[in-house]
This record gives sequence, C-alpha cells and structure tokens, in this order.
Amino acid sequence: MLLNPRLSDTSAAHDRVYRVLRTRIMHGEIAPGAALTLRGIGKEFDVSMTPAREALRRLVAEGALFLSNSGRVSTPELTNERIEELAALRALIEVELASRALPRAHIALIERMQSINAIIADAVAQRDAVTYIRTNLEFHRTLYLRAQAPAMLAMAETVWLQLGPTMRSLYGRLRRTEPPQFHRMIIAALKAGDEPGLRLAVRSDVTQGLKMLAT
Repeated sequence: MLLNPRLSDTSAAHDRVYRVLRTRIMHGEIAPGAALTLRGIGKEFDVSMTPAREALRRLVAEGALFLSNSGRVSTPELTNERIEELAALRALIEVELASRALPRAHIALIERMQSINAIIADAVAQRDAVTYIRTNLEFHRTLYLRAQAPAMLAMAETVWLQLGPTMRSLYGRLRRTEPPQFHRMIIAALKAGDEPGLRLAVRSDVTQGLKMLAT
C-alpha cells in the first residue's frame, strides 16, 4: 500500500521542525518565556501551519514548551519548586546512568570526554553560552551512552529539554571563568574505577548550579 505523498511530506516537515526546535530549546538558544508562533515557525521553516502546529504540540507534550489558557505557546519560566524537582530528577537518573557506564569506561571514552571538556573551557573563555550548554550536555551524554540504558537516557534528555532555557539564564548569572570543577572529578573517578567518587561527582555537577538558581 502506497502512502499519500502529501501526508508523507507533511510528516517529514513536522519532524524537521520538531528536531530543530527541540535542539534549540535544549541548548538554551531560546530564552525563558519566549513566545513561538505558528506564523513565525511557518515562515522560518517554509512549512504550512499543519507541521508547525504538530511540532509545537509534540514539544508541549514533552514539557519543552508551555501552552497557556489563551493559546500562547512559549518556553517555560520555571519556578524554584520546579527547578528543584528537575535537579532532583537529574541527580537520580544521571547518577544511575554514570554508575552503569563505569564498567564500560575504556580509555578512548575518557580521552573523548577530556577533549570535550577542553571545548567547554574554550566556550567559557569566549563567553559562548550556547556552545557551553551544548558541549556540557555532550560531555554527559558521551558517558551515559556507555550505560546501554536507552530508556533511562531518554528520560534524562527530556529533563535537559525542560531545563534548556533556564540553563541559559543560569549561565549568565554564574559568570563562569573556568569549566565545571566536577567534570575533572568525574574524569578522575572514571580513570580510578571509583564508583562512589563518580556518583558523588555527577550528583554534585548536575545539582550545584541549579540549586544556586533556585535560591
């Protein structure tokens, strides 16, 4: 049975819009409270209202966007309670992912994470918030992929998605001058095969900044 070419094109357009917007939100390219409109998305991506609407609906369902009673769609402005909740989720999920990844943490993985951390250092020096957030997530994802726990990693990425705009605000408030200190602790724990040290370093890394934002 052949698919309707028009339906197939609409599905492809929706997926393209969804993936680009999802990446932008996760990487902090869109500020908290910023509105997204069907007309604006349609014009930027050269798509009709249908794929634009479906992409927004999907992102609202994931918690990446907020739909108000008036129908306005925007990136969420998180309350202190919500920030604390998401920080607690990161601590639970990502500590477990790191622990599962440790037995598979070969030298090539550690060298890759050290390389990513060098890029993070450069982003900090350049005051490049988006590159900082993107490479920081890459640092964590590189480790967590070794856990071979795709459902758990998908949950972690959903939390990252909800936090993306807030992480951009946090970066501006912290005014970092060097890479996260806990990254070095994570790498050292991986080299030593130190599971308690790794769990502590990951928990500290994923919660410290968010706790500062919520105070």
